Amino acid sequence: MSTEIVIRELSELSEFDLCVDLQLTVWNYSQQDLIPRRVFLVAYRIGGQVLGAYDGDRMIGFAMGLPGFRNGHSYLHSHMLAVLPEYRNGGVGRRLKLAQRDGALAKGFDLMEWTYDPLEIKNAYLNITKLGAISRRYKADFYGSSTSPLQGGLPTDRLYAEWWLKSDRVKTALAGGKPRMEIERSVEVPAAIYEWKANEADRDKAAALQASNREALEAAFAQGLSVIGYERDADGTGRFLLGRWDEDLLV
Repeated sequence: MSTEIVIRELSELSEFDLCVDLQLTVWNYSQQDLIPRRVFLVAYRIGGQVLGAYDGDRMIGFAMGLPGFRNGHSYLHSHMLAVLPEYRNGGVGRRLKLAQRDGALAKGFDLMEWTYDPLEIKNAYLNITKLGAISRRYKADFYGSSTSPLQGGLPTDRLYAEWWLKSDRVKTALAGGKPRMEIERSVEVPAAIYEWKANEADRDKAAALQASNREALEAAFAQGLSVIGYERDADGTGRFLLGRWDEDLLV
């Protein structure tokens, strides 16, 4: 790994082919779930965003976003972000997100959204604590069945991350601070979830946790609460922290 990872915009079909290859390496998708290079091309051409992270001449990660519109508000939907396994936990994913933020702001967006697996502890911690996103919407089995072994045969439940790019909360989080929060309840994800998903004998434990957390999060959202914090214990257990999202950006 070189000392300097470079992130730049992608625009050529040959670069999009590398994004397709990275999908296979990261998620081991079958052809039915693979996003083809034409979608990357369309994203680039219609005002979306395709970014690549390079270590020298080698692409080691990418991020792809599409423009979206909901409730009278335009936003950038970050549909996919991938980093090669040997480059994870080194800040590449965060750098890709920050580059996406810069690009989104330059295009006039003040909101980015994406979906993430509520059982993925490190990803949730990055989204909520490090980036300052919030979550207040849950979609059960968002993508239908997945051919990626990382899903562990479970429904593709997803939380929506809302990243209000100009908010005080996001600015505070990106500066390494802790946004103000009053926590009313929490929902826990045990560190053992990864073992449960990987071992067929424990798959029922993973499914039971997914179902109970889905119910808890949906109930909290229905009562006007949002995920406004996320913490991790020393053993790796994660915890969603729920409270009121009080900045004047509700749409």
